[in-house]
Amino acid sequence: MSEKKRILVVEDDAALLPMISYNLQKNGFSVKEATNGEEALLLVKEEIPSLAIIDWMIPAPSGLEVCRILRRKKETSSIPIIILSAKGEEEDKIRGLDTGADDYITKPFSPAELVARINSLLRRSSSNTTEIIEFQDISINLNEHKVYRGEKKIHLGPTEYKLLKHLMENPGRVYSREQLLDSVWGHGIYVESRTVDTHIRRLRKAINTKGTKNFIRTVRAAGYSIDYE
Repeated sequence: MSEKKRILVVEDDAALLPMISYNLQKNGFSVKEATNGEEALLLVKEEIPSLAIIDWMIPAPSGLEVCRILRRKKETSSIPIIILSAKGEEEDKIRGLDTGADDYITKPFSPAELVARINSLLRRSSSNTTEIIEFQDISINLNEHKVYRGEKKIHLGPTEYKLLKHLMENPGRVYSREQLLDSVWGHGIYVESRTVDTHIRRLRKAINTKGTKNFIRTVRAAGYSIDYE
């Protein structure tokens, strides 16, 4: 039996919240409820939901701000989010979607429509599973070509990104400059081997933020690896 999908419902309407929860549970979902933005963020910290339904006008932080916060954090950036709102103007829908919501449902709505929208988003989400590689507190989102050191997003050039990805796919292995040239720059492309040193320096400068360890190791007369110093 497959595990139930976990839905977080954030709604401060005392009549609407139990109605939504009842219908979701009836359709096989596990539900957690919150009535304000602060409570919602605490629940997400405890357990990341499969999908979040967030009302725009909940007590602070607002539904839109909760959406922004979830999108900024790497561990919650890919949660499917549906915004609920009584605001039905096109500009309101655009604003809601621009904050990072995947769907926008205007009140009033039918439970059947909500369930259909949830199932659609979950299908889309499962077919676009985020692929991430990690080494200690460094992570690469391969789908989005984004690099993080802890919570901080790191901006890398294309070559530095390829170097880091290659090293992180094989932690502990030492690569010579020639091997890195073949793997990162490509066979048959003539580049001075010392060019690797230049890009490693740039990579270290970008990835080693204040107070963090340097995991990119220079092995004398051998090359480079990502490893514990």
